Amino acid sequence: MKAADIKVMTEDQLSDELAKLKKEQFNLRFQKATGQLENTSRVQVVRRTIAQIKTVQRQKAVSAAKA
Repeated sequence: MKAADIKVMTEDQLSDELAKLKKEQFNLRFQKATGQLENTSRVQVVRRTIAQIKTVQRQKAVSAAKA
């Protein structure tokens, strides 16, 4: 998911996407622990996307507080 796509999402969409990614992150950690993880780079991609979503949520919250 690109940063531009994340920036145009609404607050509800960001929350839904964040919940989905956290669930995926848990599943990836579980697969890694059991030795079933095949695509190890996906862990890093999910972590970065979660960080991007949290950053955009924070930016929107700060801009709403200023307005």
